[in-house]
Amino acid sequence: MSTVDSSAKRSALAPLGKPFAIAGGVLAIVAALLPWVTFSLNDGNWPDKSTLQFFDAPFLVTGFRWHLLVLGVLVLVATFAPIPSRGRVVRALGWGVALVSFINAAYITVKGGGLAAITALDGATAFGGVVGLVAGVLVILAGYGIGIEPVQDWKIKVSTPVAYLVLLVSFGAVLYAVAAMLTTGGVGTSNPYAGAIFLSFLGFAAGLLAALSGVGFVRWLSALSEQHRVFSVIVLAACALLLPFTDAGNEYWMTVAANIGIYAATAIGLNIVVGLAGLLDLGYVAFMGIGALVAANFSGAATAHFGITLPFPVAAVIAAIVAGIFGAVVGSPTLRVRGDYLAIVTLAFGEIFTRSAQNNIGGITNGSNAIPGIPALSLFGAEFNRSISIGAVKLPAGVLYYILIVLLVAATMAVFANLKFSRIGRAWIAIREDEDAARAMGIRTGKMKILAFLIGAMLAGLAGAVFAHKNGTVSYESFKFLESVTLLAAVILGGMGSIPGAVLGAALLFVLPEKLRDFEEYRLMIFGLALILIMRFRPQGLIPDRHRRAELAGEDVDGAPIDEAHVGPKEAKA
Repeated sequence: MSTVDSSAKRSALAPLGKPFAIAGGVLAIVAALLPWVTFSLNDGNWPDKSTLQFFDAPFLVTGFRWHLLVLGVLVLVATFAPIPSRGRVVRALGWGVALVSFINAAYITVKGGGLAAITALDGATAFGGVVGLVAGVLVILAGYGIGIEPVQDWKIKVSTPVAYLVLLVSFGAVLYAVAAMLTTGGVGTSNPYAGAIFLSFLGFAAGLLAALSGVGFVRWLSALSEQHRVFSVIVLAACALLLPFTDAGNEYWMTVAANIGIYAATAIGLNIVVGLAGLLDLGYVAFMGIGALVAANFSGAATAHFGITLPFPVAAVIAAIVAGIFGAVVGSPTLRVRGDYLAIVTLAFGEIFTRSAQNNIGGITNGSNAIPGIPALSLFGAEFNRSISIGAVKLPAGVLYYILIVLLVAATMAVFANLKFSRIGRAWIAIREDEDAARAMGIRTGKMKILAFLIGAMLAGLAGAVFAHKNGTVSYESFKFLESVTLLAAVILGGMGSIPGAVLGAALLFVLPEKLRDFEEYRLMIFGLALILIMRFRPQGLIPDRHRRAELAGEDVDGAPIDEAHVGPKEAKA
């Protein structure tokens, strides 16, 4: 939004900013204490005792009503507390209130057969949803009335022990939020309203995160973690390893998390090709398939082509090398093609791999029969696909695979980070920006592009080796064109060239479909709509690389809008 538009909106709503915020915050709290449904729905009562028939303890709020109560209290606090960028914070909280209210009210209306479910029917009244929606609108308008000022930089300097404590608490909160996100609404069809409750939680989390970002905390925390990078990486790895000890520590979510990790490691490899070197690859999943097939044939499975059983580390290294060789072969045509033509070349390679594996060319893929019976990994006699016990704590089956994959992702992230900030990484970025200019500056572009394909393919081959043993079978159907598109979407969604962006993108592309299963035929439509909205409002990705943010979002490398970056405090408040 331009400065002129923002000033115009503020001038019209300025006198009403604070009153609207107070009224909206109070109404959000009231909505949390009101019933939301006038009658019991056919699929069961709406969660958190929000149905009028069971509304016997209005002050014992739980679930989405608790989220609404928290947001309402925070709106009132933000209205009176001397915080920076108050209007931006209030607006973010208002969107959280609106999203929680709209998702629950809309779903109740659809399941209840009309507006009577959230208003009045046969003398029974339940206006919680309506009051919540009104509260959300008032708070959003209040944010514009107070004024949307630029996010301020915190100049707070803290000692190393305090910084470590802040990072520990913050990353611990992230771990709690991830576990809550995975477990909200239950698993599978155990709760008929799981999808709606999950979306409601996302609305609450989005409002809080946007408020923290608006007040400047997220930017300050990011800078703090950059100052203490080694400690931050160690804490993040520890948090990932502690996930099995949370409520998400069950066999179902360990399986999903392991699959997310495999594709995240593969997406990081693709990020080298697409995010750093700027080479569009539409057949990248074939390298993962090559690694999986090589590892499967050296695993000792009954249908393996080679009569050799190798230890997994040796087989994984061979799989990465073979995939890397194919990556160099595929990268060779990039010396003479670019753009759409390069995309067609890589797409053709992916199709060649799929058809070759389907027809069992060379006798190493077993065709449509796949390669089943791949033995599970084991360490000191403990099989990775079985549950283990640590003292009195019994961890679910597959937790060892999850730990292995966390270490794999950490290793690929380390490789990516070192390459990105090396001379090779800078050469790739130069090629991405302008290949002709890079060549004129003395960069051997052909060699660099082949190297990008080789290293990216090796990382994918390594992930494919883990994939083969994790799933116990390897079939060509797991490596079709759609999987390449999914990986590319993960890279773009998370942020091209961003290390955590690729991980977050892969996580969202796997978690969202799982959590939206109860929407049945509408699941993919909602998922696609969410992707469209994200790419419309965050073209730089959810966690963008600093350079890509400047290119696609009109922001400087610190995340401040360019039209606000050089605006002084007096001009920003005008």
